[in-house]
Amino acid sequence: MDGPGPLGDFLQARRALLRPEDVGLRDLGPRRRVAGLRREELAQLAGVSVSYYTRLEQGLSRGASAEVLEAIARALLLDDHEREHLNRLAGAARRTPRPRRPRPEKLADETRDLLRAVDGVPALVLGRRTDVLAWNTLGHALLAGHLDFHSPDNPAERPNMSRILFLDQHCRELYTDWKRKARAVVGNLRSTVGRHPQDPLLAELIGELTMKSPEFVALWGDHRVAPCDAASYDLHHPVVGAVTITQQTLSIARSPEQMLIVCTTPAGSPSEEALALLRQTSERRLSYVDSPLSAKGSRPKAGSLEG
Repeated sequence: MDGPGPLGDFLQARRALLRPEDVGLRDLGPRRRVAGLRREELAQLAGVSVSYYTRLEQGLSRGASAEVLEAIARALLLDDHEREHLNRLAGAARRTPRPRRPRPEKLADETRDLLRAVDGVPALVLGRRTDVLAWNTLGHALLAGHLDFHSPDNPAERPNMSRILFLDQHCRELYTDWKRKARAVVGNLRSTVGRHPQDPLLAELIGELTMKSPEFVALWGDHRVAPCDAASYDLHHPVVGAVTITQQTLSIARSPEQMLIVCTTPAGSPSEEALALLRQTSERRLSYVDSPLSAKGSRPKAGSLEG
């Protein structure tokens, strides 16, 4: 095995975040050369031998029992999402990987119907790697109006919301607190990697972001795990100005690896009025772009996302 693997990386990263005082230990030993708990301290807290825990962290042992994993999770002070992630990584380590190229994700007709039914609010459907499989007019105008509206129809041209967030200057300027949004996206990607550790397309995405974004590298390195379920964000939109939205992630029963993202605003709020104005503006724009009277090839292209 080359390196400690995802399980070992996760254990090392979480151990480095803990200080002796966080877990009730008195730091009376020699001066620490690195941050966080030592391996022997973590092993003591979990009730396992130092040699066993070291093999587990180094990727040399794949047979950790549920009881041992629970003890380690308690010692690391993991929350429920992080415990699930730990168990998924341990389960993946026990299996022999079978690399295979995933097929492009498809949007079911029922999901298209669902997206059409929520046309009154910004909405989009994301695949498991955060590729945009479809969006409605308002969702496109709010989050990525500078890209081609029709790009999700072609798997080779689909925008990826994680890539856009880190590499597209438009999106970086859209979120008032960009770092908070970035932390949420990285935490969700960590969870996805735990469920699909052998997905080559997901690995390519992580590799690309690692090479091109120092901010991604810093956030990816702490191994925090958190699902993107619901959160409010302040946006500074280039067309309608300040907008406050709540992004909610809804699971799709027929396609459990896909998520419907909807953006809501409080009734009667200035943000709701801003979205109503954006809807009018975007519908007029799309009507012109798709009109047979518009110049051939005048549709805006997705272009480079290396802003």
